[in-house]
Amino acid sequence: MASLKALRMRINSVKSTRKITQAMKMVAAAKLRRAQSRAEAARPYAERMERMLASLGAGVAGQPDAPALLVGTGGDSVHLLVVVSGDRGLAGAFNTNVGRFARARIRELEGQGKTVKVLAVGRKGATFLKREFASRFVGEISFAGKKAVGFEDAAEVAAQLTAMLDKGEFDVCTLVYNRFKNVITQTPSEQKLIPTALPETEEDTLAGPQPLYEYEPAEDEILAALLPQNLAVQIYRALLETTAGFYGSQMTAMDNATRNAGEMINKLTLNYNRTRQANITKELIEIISGAEAL
Repeated sequence: MASLKALRMRINSVKSTRKITQAMKMVAAAKLRRAQSRAEAARPYAERMERMLASLGAGVAGQPDAPALLVGTGGDSVHLLVVVSGDRGLAGAFNTNVGRFARARIRELEGQGKTVKVLAVGRKGATFLKREFASRFVGEISFAGKKAVGFEDAAEVAAQLTAMLDKGEFDVCTLVYNRFKNVITQTPSEQKLIPTALPETEEDTLAGPQPLYEYEPAEDEILAALLPQNLAVQIYRALLETTAGFYGSQMTAMDNATRNAGEMINKLTLNYNRTRQANITKELIEIISGAEAL
């Protein structure tokens, strides 16, 4: 049986831990509100731009001089996965889930005979995947030192992808990230960035007559300006979704940790009181026995 001093020290230690987890929960809740509003505001714009560029690029994709950001290199042998995760831990299974999703996708592609490369955005995802796929890594990007991720950060990632595409380092680029749904649910998702997903002709026919648009200037000029912008926008949306999901997962994890600490304190306090009562009873018995002996 543990001594009273050891039990007191453990109770105080758990109480200190509970204060930390409670504070982290409140901080995560405050940051979640801002991150969630930013992610929800960026989502409609990114989705609408993606649909517009897909419709616009449908008429240009068949041309021999179509932009590489639209049609890729024409091959399908080298796949680049851009895995977006958090830079910090203490967020439950948030980073592990996207790491497992990316790992399953890598194994699936390699099972099909594809060459896979990995660009990790976020330290935790990089650490998880490096245990098994260190040889596939082509780069790591971390925003741990920044208070908030901005569009310029996404633009830097997009510029790096564009440079790699121009050098012919990959054929297909896919974005892997946690899509934020609510505080409890963050779903690992993937989105093809390069080549741009084009609408299916049969589905368009079944959907009914589609509107015809006349563009000024020409479609290829618009695409040359908007394709790099769209790449940065899609990456920025993934970064915002990841940030919101991270704080939501962290708030839930810290809330559970706080509750568990409270339950542990109750159990330790009960054990402490029982031990103390047993010691008092033992001392009384010794005093009574000594008095009777006299």
